[in-house]
Amino acid sequence: MPQAVDFTTVSTAGLESSPFPDALAGLRANEARYFKNKFDHEFTVDPAAEATEPVDRVTRVLSEERGLEIAARPLEATTFVVDGTRFDYVFYESGLVINLMYALEDGGKRAVGFKLSDGMPVPDELESRFRFARQRSKLAGTIRGSFFVVKGTY
Repeated sequence: MPQAVDFTTVSTAGLESSPFPDALAGLRANEARYFKNKFDHEFTVDPAAEATEPVDRVTRVLSEERGLEIAARPLEATTFVVDGTRFDYVFYESGLVINLMYALEDGGKRAVGFKLSDGMPVPDELESRFRFARQRSKLAGTIRGSFFVVKGTY
């Protein structure tokens, strides 16, 4: 059963095994607030073991586009379509969040975004390949993020 993410009362439910559960929960709530405010979409998540489709798609895109394999264990994931764009989110135990934004129409925006929870180190597999910009969030503290454009069809 999908769990709705409440961005007014931030909960670490489902993220307790992470070394950064509060920061990761804040990051998850930050995403929920964005989608509620921009698209009036309720952001829900499932345990990664039940949400294999978005986890598999993100894993495939990372592998085929950049030869990346994420070492951390996925905890939660979600997939949904809003305004002609499919979004896949995977929340990892390390505090990493990866989202795949994929326009369903040809020629639309397609990208993979990485967000690091406040306090977590940059994962070894990303450190030498991406530069991370910082942004402040009331819910998530300091978010460090990076992205790359998806060129293939998935």
